[in-house]
Amino acid sequence: MALEMVTGALVSTFVERTIDTLASRLVHIFGARKHKKKQLSDLKMKLLAIDVVAFDAEQKQFTDPRVRDWLLRAKDVVFDAEDLLEEIDYELSKSRQVEAESQSATNKVWNSLKSSFVTFFENEIESNMQQVIEDLEHLATQSDFLGLKKASGVGVGSGSSSRLTYTSLPNESVIYGRDDHKEFVLNWLTSDTQNNLSILSIVGMGGLGKTSLAQHVFNDPKIEGKFDIKAWVSVPQEFDVLNVSRAILDTITSSTDHSIQQEVVQRRLEEKLTGKKFLLILDDVWNERQSKWEDVQKPLLFGGQESRILVTTRSEKVAVTMRSEKHLLKVLSKDYCWDLFAKHAFQISNPQPDPDFLEIGKKIVEKCNGLPLALKTMGSLLHSKTSVWEWESIMKSEIWDFSENESDILPALRLSYLHLPSHLKKCFAFCALFPKGYRFDKECLIQLWLAENFLESPLQKRIPKEVGEQYFNDLLSWSFFQESGKEEEKHFIIHDLLNDLAKFVCEDICIRLGVDEPKGIPKTSHHFSFPTSGVVHFDGFGSLIDTQKLYTFMRTDMRMYNPFCFPWYCKMSIDDLFSKFKFIRFLSLSHCRNLREVPKSVGNLKHLRSLDISFTKIEKLPDSLSLLYKLQILKLNYCPRLKELPSYLHQLDNLRYLEFINTKVKIVPAHLGKLKNLQVLMSSFYVEKNKEFSIQKLGQLNLHGSLAIHELQNIENPSYASEADLKNKPDLVELQLEWNIMDSSSVDSTKAGDVIENLQPSKYLKKLSVRNFVGKQLPNWVLDNSLLNLVSLSFMNCTCCQHFPPLGLLPFLKKLEISGFDEIVSIDADFHGNNSCSFKSLETLEFSNMSQWEKWECQALTRAFPCLRQLFIRKCPKLKGELPEQVVPLERLQIEDCQELEASAPRTLYLLLSDCGKLQLDCASLRSLTMGGHNMQTSLLEIVGKSNTLDLLVIYSLLESLEHLRISRCHKLESLPANMHLLLPSLWYLSIEDCPRLELFPNRSLPSNLKELRIRKCSRLVGSLKGAFGDICSLKRLKFEEVDAECFPDEGLLPLSLTDLSIYHCPNLEKLEYKGLYQLSSLQTLTLFDCPNLQRLPQEGLPKSILNLIINQCPLLKQRCQKEGGEDWEKIAHIRHLYIPK
Repeated sequence: MALEMVTGALVSTFVERTIDTLASRLVHIFGARKHKKKQLSDLKMKLLAIDVVAFDAEQKQFTDPRVRDWLLRAKDVVFDAEDLLEEIDYELSKSRQVEAESQSATNKVWNSLKSSFVTFFENEIESNMQQVIEDLEHLATQSDFLGLKKASGVGVGSGSSSRLTYTSLPNESVIYGRDDHKEFVLNWLTSDTQNNLSILSIVGMGGLGKTSLAQHVFNDPKIEGKFDIKAWVSVPQEFDVLNVSRAILDTITSSTDHSIQQEVVQRRLEEKLTGKKFLLILDDVWNERQSKWEDVQKPLLFGGQESRILVTTRSEKVAVTMRSEKHLLKVLSKDYCWDLFAKHAFQISNPQPDPDFLEIGKKIVEKCNGLPLALKTMGSLLHSKTSVWEWESIMKSEIWDFSENESDILPALRLSYLHLPSHLKKCFAFCALFPKGYRFDKECLIQLWLAENFLESPLQKRIPKEVGEQYFNDLLSWSFFQESGKEEEKHFIIHDLLNDLAKFVCEDICIRLGVDEPKGIPKTSHHFSFPTSGVVHFDGFGSLIDTQKLYTFMRTDMRMYNPFCFPWYCKMSIDDLFSKFKFIRFLSLSHCRNLREVPKSVGNLKHLRSLDISFTKIEKLPDSLSLLYKLQILKLNYCPRLKELPSYLHQLDNLRYLEFINTKVKIVPAHLGKLKNLQVLMSSFYVEKNKEFSIQKLGQLNLHGSLAIHELQNIENPSYASEADLKNKPDLVELQLEWNIMDSSSVDSTKAGDVIENLQPSKYLKKLSVRNFVGKQLPNWVLDNSLLNLVSLSFMNCTCCQHFPPLGLLPFLKKLEISGFDEIVSIDADFHGNNSCSFKSLETLEFSNMSQWEKWECQALTRAFPCLRQLFIRKCPKLKGELPEQVVPLERLQIEDCQELEASAPRTLYLLLSDCGKLQLDCASLRSLTMGGHNMQTSLLEIVGKSNTLDLLVIYSLLESLEHLRISRCHKLESLPANMHLLLPSLWYLSIEDCPRLELFPNRSLPSNLKELRIRKCSRLVGSLKGAFGDICSLKRLKFEEVDAECFPDEGLLPLSLTDLSIYHCPNLEKLEYKGLYQLSSLQTLTLFDCPNLQRLPQEGLPKSILNLIINQCPLLKQRCQKEGGEDWEKIAHIRHLYIPK
């Protein structure tokens, strides 16, 4: 009978379970050779001998380097033991099928099998196992000399008395003790300034909450709409100009720029920011080299006036380097410390804690020295401790007395780590593989833990995914993980100080290329990561890593599984790379640009559990992949050349995750349904024509995520659709059903209706899209509201459908898109479910391409759409009826190509009108207008009492709140109203583009608060500007584009209040008129862009007030402004900031 083993700090459940299993199987194979079994028993006992003192070693490692060295060596020997067990287990797995059939197999076959394994064991395993046993004996002896004690069962790290509960607290809705600081930063962001670009640095030590403060400010409603662009960038500690510039560009564009030339990236960034008022958060900056910052800053200077950069940093030198204002963040005051600690320690479960807990808690709060991170982490730890003596034990721990300098780890964080159960310590410490600021995905991290054998389930009562979710939620609850600040992307991060803690406890085990070399890379490393954001080529491991011992090889970008991350190249051949691995478990070659073929040698990676070759150019998988008996995860996403999957996948018994999203795979291999634990993520499934067994394959699969089923017209018998069994796939949360029919006249609409009826999804579906459906009625499972969990619904080109189901009754529906319903004439109360309070969660509603739609009966539904934020109506040429009334203004309203629509439009903040009828607008809350088209029936001047020549905008009342106005392509507009200063008292930005007839800009008629004016391609208007500004003193920024003049600006043309003047795209401009510039005593920034014939600066020079001069794409002028030999250099040498690209 196998000895029972207690899983502790070093020895995993996998080792325990594997030893017990192998012990019984080896008896069967070796028979009377009892010394084989004894050797395995010795291994178990020696492992246990060091495991029982490991808890004490973990606590002492923070202050005793000798103990730390012993602990790291002990971990390495345990890894060696695990490797041996893996080898034995693999060899037995190869023979599992023969062994299972041994009763029917001949004795000759069975004896041959046993003989082969005995030879393997004696040649490959026996001597190595003896060496491991001797190493363990040596470690046990050393532990005595070091005075390491056996675990006392107090609960530190064992989890025996800890109650872990999951909460959502890491996503803090309240920021304690920082209200004044938040108000200061908000005031700084919204205050008026004459500077083109202002910078503020929030400075403070680690753990003070600088990032949290910046996050709360970044998402505050007070700055909503104040900036054209908002971007958040977590800055790498290694401040590389190219990488930082590219990170800013990628964040702004929500894509990835793969350019490796700094000039290209910065030019694109300049183009995106030019004239745009932006807010940029640079989080956790360490760079103190001014030259690097100046290089990064160059394209940022092209932004609009009053642009802001908010920086968080631990170093005051960083603020000096960036020439920024400085705001110091200090520790929390005593009262706020208690509030933050109590929120996490007591929570809702114990609103009135026992006085004993209160007394101890207040003493612990004092020890946290006002650091929010320490308070939150300790509070989360103590929430799981239910007895007073546990709280007292933590409060009296000697770790509080250790100097932080002894390990650079805060005492509160050390204590929190020591009190984690051993399985959570392992999972957390593994995260040392991630760079600081790394955003990781919950499911992907759980899969990583699975591949590394971290997910332990006693008696295997729960599936690994459930175990992993529990582990993750526990670490989240204990504040070791935090939710990322971006709500639209569910990612998580680890605070930098906790990242330091993880790196400390497994420094030699987890190695990050480019980060950890300065400390020396030992040959005991088992997990290896390299960044692709700064490393374009991977050229090898060097000589200090024993690659045969590696378990993990993965690339890291700014976030886990980022579809927009940087591609990388492997300088060595993939075959050579594979040859360096022996025990590799997790292998990620995702985004490897030169991976075109998976070599056959992949079959030698016999311990591989996870293989990710997504975003590569592979076309097929080799047959040798079938030898990977332990493979659990296979990811083939975004491989555009991959057309088929191998037929042998069903033979990989341990396969749990198969992903092939956005590939050209159209046929699912047969027999995958035999793998009962397999989860499949596939973006598309194509129904094959004239195949009896096609869509039925889906019925065998455990589908997850999103799926689009194409070519549904190929289903011959509607009953086949029911065999897809979509109703019983609760993890399939997004579904698209699509027909591909060119000629609808030959379509059997009855059959199409039966098919879609049989494709009913599960009630857990969240997103549904139906495209090109040719039935006359949408399925009953939509009509009877079987899909109550839907949040997004789209019906596209359902040309034959004659009425809508009661979609208004879907309680959680947030987005509804309806397009191409050619038979719909009227939308009545049935659409709303005959309920006056319908669509109670809907935020976005879109109608388009409704060629026959005439009427929308919605006026009686006074309480409908209470949450609606966006309404789009496009290409509905016959629509005449009413639009819904809104109690709360919409955020965005777009009406295009609705020529007959005459109605009262709902109130909105942002309005786009194009080619629509005569609308009545309530403009009390309007902020931004965009106009276009040539068939508008009501004009701006009808509202202001002038003429009806403008065909792009309708305004019926005073726009007291309008802040932003753009008038574009108004070819009939000849003048602006004289009383604009009365109609638009809040207007601060005005853009007039391509209005060739506009020439009258009456004196003193501009709005009194106007700050920015842009005039493009309006030659007559420019000529009438003289005297138009009157006494206006608010105008700070003026931009001219495509001015048709040889000499510019004329004397008296520009307002004296101007601080920023830009002249763009003027091919005929040859000379700057000094008389038009010399009186501009407030001018600070002058930009000259794309004026190829501009020959020189004024003879008299430029106004002395100019601080920033930008000259770009003006070749003649650029030559004269060079420092060496430039004829105009003396005129600009005094200017502080010059940007004249070479």
